[in-house]
Amino acid sequence: MRKLSLFLALFLFTADCLSQQQVFQGQPPVESTDTTSRPISRQTRGITAFPEDGVNFSNDFDGARMNSVTRTGRNSFVIRIEPENAPINMSPWYAFQIRAKRTSEISVTLVYPEFARHRYSPLTSTDGRRWKPLDTKRITEIEPGTGRFGPESRPRSVTLRLKVGRKPLWISAQELNTSKHVFGWMQERAAKHKVRIEEIGKSTEGRPIKMMSFGNLNSKNNILIISRQHPPEVTGYFAMQAFVDRLLSGSRLAKDFRKDWAVFVMPLMNPDGVDNGHWRHNAGGIDLNRDWTAFNQPESKAVSEFLKRRERATGGRFYFGIDFHSTWDDIYYPMDPKFESNMTGLMAEWLDSLKTGLPGYVPNVRANTRLEPAIVSRNYFLVSHGMEAIVYEIGDNTTRDFIKKKGKVGADEMMRLLIERKKRGN
Repeated sequence: MRKLSLFLALFLFTADCLSQQQVFQGQPPVESTDTTSRPISRQTRGITAFPEDGVNFSNDFDGARMNSVTRTGRNSFVIRIEPENAPINMSPWYAFQIRAKRTSEISVTLVYPEFARHRYSPLTSTDGRRWKPLDTKRITEIEPGTGRFGPESRPRSVTLRLKVGRKPLWISAQELNTSKHVFGWMQERAAKHKVRIEEIGKSTEGRPIKMMSFGNLNSKNNILIISRQHPPEVTGYFAMQAFVDRLLSGSRLAKDFRKDWAVFVMPLMNPDGVDNGHWRHNAGGIDLNRDWTAFNQPESKAVSEFLKRRERATGGRFYFGIDFHSTWDDIYYPMDPKFESNMTGLMAEWLDSLKTGLPGYVPNVRANTRLEPAIVSRNYFLVSHGMEAIVYEIGDNTTRDFIKKKGKVGADEMMRLLIERKKRGN
């Protein structure tokens, strides 16, 4: 019996450890930081030619990141990837293009600063629009990682074996979605649906901060949706697209929702960072999701000023605010349901409802128990505007089909709950 008890205890301990390993534990609590603009390092744009091999490398396009490329032997090259400044989150973005005078196979090694590791598995494209993963057999990891999540799970660098030719080959950390792509997506929705597009401000480098608005724009019931505070976080942007598309859909639920609710969407919070191929920061060298108190950066300030204008103009309230991001695995960062809001408890009810729409899915929820510092969007939305708010994170490698499904289900459940809670007086 004693042996059986010891075995059972060991089994339970092992099972618990394994289950812990399967779930991303999330980021540590954020701390106050200075968001005064800091210098950034700009990559030199252009084409680097290697006539010995008849191969050209280019970073002369929006979203590119390739700080330098050197030849180490026949058809062998090293590309250096550097951040815009440091300290910085470990999200080393890269994107470059290769052409060759003749069809050949080359090797390209990606190297990073000592503090960074290779995070994003490369995607390839021949037209800059359609992307597919590079065959893992063509990727050699250098100093492989040992963990399941986070920097320790990733290799120090990688060597890629690439087939190149006269047609351009794009290599990118995630699908390219620059300001041109995002603004094009917005225009497509405006042409198809009753969507208004307006500019609410300018970025540090003068790019427009654009906002979509739809639904009943005379209503006092408002929700807010933002994404791409951090340039590489493309999977979060995809989830935002699916979420918004469902709100715009012809379903009976969506039509009923739009009769009484106004929706405001800022799909691209950091156009400078995205177009410059930054790892995380804006052109002011700052993490925008640490600037929601000081408002030293024009991008976050533009959203804050809009929220205040909207509330003054309508006498209404914002009830729901969602900020889409990407990280190592799917995770949700709401505020603790103990905090009172314009619709207290909505977020907890919404997250629980996802289990119904996604059978077998258990959301990984890490609620924030501190109101201050209100330097991230979620805290600011609640503290300053009373919104039920969440940072909604999608994993780097979450399948695109599941991202769309989560976006659709999340939007449906959010609309249903907002309609029901308004009917019963919150």
